[in-house]
Amino acid sequence: MTKTGRPPRRAWIARLGPQGEIDLDRAASPRAIVDDAVARVGADPVRWAIELNSAVLRRIVGEVPALGGSPAAVEMLRRGNEATTLRALFTLAEGPAAAPPADEAILEGIREFVHRAIPLERVLHGVRVGHAATTEAFLRACAELVGPEDAVDEVTAISRELFSYVDELSDTMIRTYLAEHEVWSTSAAAARADLVRSLLSDAASMDVDEASRALGYNLRRTHEAVVVWSDSPKGGSALQAAAIEVLRARGATTTLVIPVASGRLWAWGTVPPDGTDGTHPAGSWETITEALSRQRMRAAFGTPGSGVAGFRRSHREAERGERVERLRREAGRAPRHATAYADVAAIALLATDLDAVGDFVRRELGGLAARGAPMEALRTTLYHYIGAERSLVDVARRLHVARGTVTYRVKRAQEVLGHDLDDRRFALHTALALAEELGDAVLLPRDADR
Repeated sequence: MTKTGRPPRRAWIARLGPQGEIDLDRAASPRAIVDDAVARVGADPVRWAIELNSAVLRRIVGEVPALGGSPAAVEMLRRGNEATTLRALFTLAEGPAAAPPADEAILEGIREFVHRAIPLERVLHGVRVGHAATTEAFLRACAELVGPEDAVDEVTAISRELFSYVDELSDTMIRTYLAEHEVWSTSAAAARADLVRSLLSDAASMDVDEASRALGYNLRRTHEAVVVWSDSPKGGSALQAAAIEVLRARGATTTLVIPVASGRLWAWGTVPPDGTDGTHPAGSWETITEALSRQRMRAAFGTPGSGVAGFRRSHREAERGERVERLRREAGRAPRHATAYADVAAIALLATDLDAVGDFVRRELGGLAARGAPMEALRTTLYHYIGAERSLVDVARRLHVARGTVTYRVKRAQEVLGHDLDDRRFALHTALALAEELGDAVLLPRDADR
């Protein structure tokens, strides 16, 4: 029954259900909205919509990556797309008039895209991708749940109603985008963000002193860049405060902070030109890690560089460090709250082309590239064994295992490899390092099921 007590306009909608175990608590929408949806169409159809949203979200981000970009941005996209999926469900179950106006979750995402300088055509591309995937799912469900004598008429009606629905939604989104763009494009924050993006893409055409005055930040000094992000789509001011705190801990005297997405920002600090190689004193690094951990945030630091060239290079390094951390997270590795590019530079550079890197790792490791805890233990032990110049004592201490265990694992790993450890030692150690850091991202072909 619907909220009004009438049976649903389409009885088969009430028979929709997820393929997997979907808890309503997994919904991206607030609980009150979920409860209202359950009251209107039933719990199983809402679970079906939540499951569908996850699949649609993957397709959108896969085809239009710019709409993602960070865990927080993806979460915001998930929330907005779930709202559109539920509205589509109401439209089919109760009629077009039953769908509520586009709610804040949808419009919030559109405003976010404006602030991230994502062109309207890419936003609409994402809408089309999402609409196509959602329509496919509804039509597939209809074909399974509706009798053959009614299927053709029902499929035609569904296609027509969903097209009308997404047309109206697109119109609302376009109006919201253009209105927000008009406001944002005249704001000081937008001007600063545009100037920084120009510096990062084409610094040669810039007047450095004029840009410094506009930003309130001396571009001729030595800079250390940091990217700070959080899994939460909220907390912009908290992110800014965290960025300033960690840069101050690094010795920065002035800072420049540019929010670039929900839950993600770029920042720079002017640091002493002391010839540092990008390593971090233990004291400051511990302070930074503790502060970020406490606030459930992560940060990746570039190495210091002077002038506009250093401003750009340090930022590129920070983004590469961030990418390594995202790959490690996908691989199920324990998260690091603070990452220094100097510590991950080799991995970052080697992992630029993941397809090629994966081919290299699997070729060098052979049977050692197989998934599973036993083979992972062999890889980890061999990686540390080669790095420790074959010191059983050092490896046993580091891995908290007996020396005999190290000996057995090294011997077994060599048997799996089928050749002596001194054969192609550098390539072997490099492949082991990549597997240690990135896991399935390099152990499995990119198109394999994970």
